[in-house]
Amino acid sequence: MLNNRPRLADLQGMDVPQIARLPVDQLAVLAEDVDEMKTEAKRLGDLMSLALHQRFGDAAATLRHAEGKDTGRVRLTENGCEIIADLAKKVSWDQPRMAEALATLRAWGESPADYVTTEVSVPESRFTAWPPRIRALFEPARTVAAGRPSYTLRSIHP
Repeated sequence: MLNNRPRLADLQGMDVPQIARLPVDQLAVLAEDVDEMKTEAKRLGDLMSLALHQRFGDAAATLRHAEGKDTGRVRLTENGCEIIADLAKKVSWDQPRMAEALATLRAWGESPADYVTTEVSVPESRFTAWPPRIRALFEPARTVAAGRPSYTLRSIHP
C-alpha cells in the first residue's frame, strides 16, 4: 500500500481474514471506494443501456413487429456483429379483478388451485402492529430468516 492509503487493487492479493485485520480507518476508506465504484458502474451501465437502445431500439421494434410480437428476443446484425435485443415481458395482475375471476371459477365448480398459485403475505410493519391474539393466529405460518449482513463505516472525525 502506498502512502498508507489502501487501494481496492491491494485487496486482490488478500484473503478475508487479512482484510478483516486491517485498521478500521482503512476499512472505511475501502468501503467508501467500493460504494463509489458501484455508483459509477451503475451510472455507466445505465448510460450504455440508453445508448444501445437509441442505436438499436427502432430496428429491434421493427423486427419484433414483423415477427408478430411485442416483446421477446430478436437478433440483428451490423458490420459482422450480432446484436441480441431482448425486451422482457413484464406482467402484472389487477388483484381485485383476479379475486372476481377466482370467485367465478369457484361458482363454476372449478378449483382455482388448478389454474393459479396463490401466495398470501403480510408486511412486517402490519404484523407487528396487530393485536397479540391475531399475531398468535398467524405466527405458526411465519418464518423469519436473516438476510445478508451489511455494514456502513463513517468517520466520526471532522
